[in-house]
Amino acid sequence: METVHSIFKFIPTQETYVTIGTFDGVHIGHQKIIKDLVAQAKAYNKKSVLLTFFPHPRMVLQKESSVRLINTIDERIQLLEKTGLDYLIIHPFSREFSRLTALDFVRDILVNQLKISKLIIGYDHHFGKNREGNIEQLTEYSHIYNFEVQEIPAQDIDNVSVSSTKIRNALKEGKLKTANDYLGYNFSIKGKVVDGKKIGNTIGFPTANIEIAEDYKIIPKAGVYVVKAIIAEQSYFGMMNIGNRPTLNGDSQTIEVNFFDYSGDLYGTYINVELLYFLREEQKFDSIEALTNQLKADKVQSLNYIQNNIN
Repeated sequence: METVHSIFKFIPTQETYVTIGTFDGVHIGHQKIIKDLVAQAKAYNKKSVLLTFFPHPRMVLQKESSVRLINTIDERIQLLEKTGLDYLIIHPFSREFSRLTALDFVRDILVNQLKISKLIIGYDHHFGKNREGNIEQLTEYSHIYNFEVQEIPAQDIDNVSVSSTKIRNALKEGKLKTANDYLGYNFSIKGKVVDGKKIGNTIGFPTANIEIAEDYKIIPKAGVYVVKAIIAEQSYFGMMNIGNRPTLNGDSQTIEVNFFDYSGDLYGTYINVELLYFLREEQKFDSIEALTNQLKADKVQSLNYIQNNIN
């Protein structure tokens, strides 16, 4: 897959099959669209192109928006690299770009710039100024400019339509299994291991404190999670706490991981932590001793989960 950082830097060598969207999460519904796109493009000797945008349009058009994304842009790229796409175009979204009419977008971008032969889009796709473009307009324009349009219906799990918004809401509510089922992989957090207060060391539960650079990355519900990370090409399990550490009178949110069988120095390194299971909500204990006893119980429960659920 070749990544191109602007529509106008893309130079097509042959006609393209294209899909468009923010693709936050690259969830199972997205994966279905992309799989279909790649297969059809190969079958008809075309190039498969996914056009996405960054920043997220809501970040640009709604300045007060508190939208948080499932993936950072780098995580999105890594997920899309696994799909077999020929090209990923990441176009910088701006207010000026948002003013393109549906007709301008189809004629100037899809037809003239991307050399489109077929557009494959998800259910209820809208585009152009004020989201005025829809499947009916696309179909009309496709006849004028000689390309095909295919709409893929919503991907369902137990009759529930999958969407990025529903996954974000599941993460905020601590419904990690739902989020991971919809994603088709384990939600993860990547960040730099930084110095903490080292209180964990004093009670037998040393932690790696993770700092996330991207402020738009969604942080799941506060609580304790069973997690896994790959460190030096080895898998390590542990438990992660997200929250304000109320027992220790914390005043800001932290993300801390206690790895069960790792004893090396992680300071200054970047790690990617997969969230496997939501263990319990964050709570305040009456003493450090009570907290320590709960952490011991959390570890036992975590190890039981890993033994019974991880192959």
